[in-house]
Amino acid sequence: MTVVKVECIRGNIAEQQDMDVIVNAANAELLPGSGVAGAIHSAAGPGLAEECRALAPIRPGQAVISSAHELPNQHVIHCLGPVYGVDEPSDRLLAECFRNALLLADRHKLTSIAFPAISTGVFGYPLQDAAAVAMKAVSDTLAELNSVRLVRFVLFSDEDRKVFEQALELESGLSGR
Repeated sequence: MTVVKVECIRGNIAEQQDMDVIVNAANAELLPGSGVAGAIHSAAGPGLAEECRALAPIRPGQAVISSAHELPNQHVIHCLGPVYGVDEPSDRLLAECFRNALLLADRHKLTSIAFPAISTGVFGYPLQDAAAVAMKAVSDTLAELNSVRLVRFVLFSDEDRKVFEQALELESGLSGR
């Protein structure tokens, strides 16, 4: 079985120069917004929004891929996470975001992918629950990956990073990675 490294760092998702693909916590229309989507679109330039028009709309759990434009990465994968308490079952839809993004990156033969804490901002998903869902989804998808070797979670604050690191330690399928 191929070893995939999973790590958690504090940082800016739009400044992950060493990653093949970054994941955008997108809105259904894939438009620039606030938070992660705003940071990614701002760094990528107007070409990203232009390319995304043809890919929208997407539904919760779905992932689509675009080029990265002015970002230092090869691609951006856009995922629509669930709005907590509205899009149900929220845990399954959130897990699908991570699974679908990983499989899409793998199909494009990318080796590294960086995720933000999808749905934890304005979509209201509790951070600890989201971290547990994310780590389980990654663990459950590892056996299907052929090219992805590095999964990075890029968190906004040290507190968020600690929550994701705890979830990583608790996910048995990821222990020792």
